[in-house]
Amino acid sequence: MSGGTDSSVACMLLREQGYDIQGVTMRMWDTPAKFSRPEQEEPDYILEARRLAAELNFPHHVMDMRQVFRQCVIGDFVSEYLSGRTPNPCVQCNIHVKTKYLLQKANELGCEYVATGHYANVVEENGVFFIEKGLDVKKDQSYFLWGLSQDVLRRMIFPLGNYTKREIRAKAYAAGFRHIAEKTESQDICFIDDDYRDFLKMQLPDMDQRIGQGNFLDVSGNVVGKHNGFPYYTIGQRKGLGIAMGEPMYVLKINAETNEITIGSKENLQIAEMQLRNCNFPRPELLSANEVLLVRIRYKSHAIPAYVEKIDGNRAVVKFVSPVDAITPGQSAVIYRNERLLGGGIIC
Repeated sequence: MSGGTDSSVACMLLREQGYDIQGVTMRMWDTPAKFSRPEQEEPDYILEARRLAAELNFPHHVMDMRQVFRQCVIGDFVSEYLSGRTPNPCVQCNIHVKTKYLLQKANELGCEYVATGHYANVVEENGVFFIEKGLDVKKDQSYFLWGLSQDVLRRMIFPLGNYTKREIRAKAYAAGFRHIAEKTESQDICFIDDDYRDFLKMQLPDMDQRIGQGNFLDVSGNVVGKHNGFPYYTIGQRKGLGIAMGEPMYVLKINAETNEITIGSKENLQIAEMQLRNCNFPRPELLSANEVLLVRIRYKSHAIPAYVEKIDGNRAVVKFVSPVDAITPGQSAVIYRNERLLGGGIIC
């Protein structure tokens, strides 16, 4: 329970379906924006989740996950940027924090299932569990769940999977919870209020001294200018480069070892294939090198037609039907056949 509209209505739906429920709120990361009053000991979302549980008359628990979250998610976030990659902290959190520790708590409480407010579905076929897209195309969150194991999926329930956001708000209104129905959408990254660059500098106050300025290179390797330090840039970035070349320039490659950034035209951004690491495929045999599947290379991107082939271990190669722009190492690539998620991995 995050205190927001989605997880709150998920509780209501589960109760309607006859489940006995217990609420769990994970305290991950505190920012000033999450506290209404200076003297407040707990952030607003915990108080709101606890209030809903009291109004619906079921137990509520708080898990202090701040240390784990700092190690698993913040640590990875900072480390990835310092390696010249662009991390996806929501994927990291879902795999290594949320579902892992919620299942541990469920075992402790004697609960058979764990439910969250994600807009997605779980289906079972011949003993194998798959994620499928949520009904609401704009809210579908299946992209973030590609790394969940079979042991996790067999115990997961996503009550909102077959609803639209509008329907979820209407259910909160109908139940008399107007304050829940009118809540604003949560931000994409829960621990960043504004710019990730400011967050990096907060975590590493000496980052500018450690890294400093570096060279912009053109596609031929010639030095064409100076940049402020490679962690401040991402693949595909055009704005904020501070360099004039007569045409729009984009970040093509980041070399963390030399603090060099290669820039070029939009045409130079196009990539025909990519490799994935840390892959998770519920049934790898479903991947056929001759079948065109759909691949999403970031959360808000359109699905892109591609061929996908598992290489060995937890690696795969993706060959696009037509070249695509701004493939970003560190981001997740998620593979679908129609509505079904066949797996995913981290772009390397």
